[in-house]
Amino acid sequence: MADSYYKHHVFFCTNKRDDGRQSCDDCNASAIRMYAKDRVKLAGLVVPGGVRINSAGCLNRCELGPVMVVYPEAVWYSYVDEEDIDEIIEKHLLGGEVVERLLLD
Repeated sequence: MADSYYKHHVFFCTNKRDDGRQSCDDCNASAIRMYAKDRVKLAGLVVPGGVRINSAGCLNRCELGPVMVVYPEAVWYSYVDEEDIDEIIEKHLLGGEVVERLLLD
C-alpha cells in the first residue's frame, strides 16, 4: 500500500440538518474548522506531506457532535472549543499522541 499523501488528513463534519435533529454545524463546527486551518498553517504544517484540514458532509455521528476524524489513523474526536482543537493539534498532529479524553467510542 502506498504512503498517505498527507501525514494527517483531518475531516470536520460541518453538516447542517434541516429536520430539527442536532447537526455538527449547530455546534459551531464551520468556525472551529476555520480556526483549525489557521492554526495548522501557523504551525507550519501546511506543506507537502503535512496536514490537510477539510470540511466533510455528514459523517453520520452528529448526535455526538461536533465530530472530526483524523486519517490515516481513523481516530474520531468530539470537541467543544478552540482549546480542544489546540490540544489535538499539539498532541496528535504534532506529537503523534491520541487525545484520549476527546475520543469518540
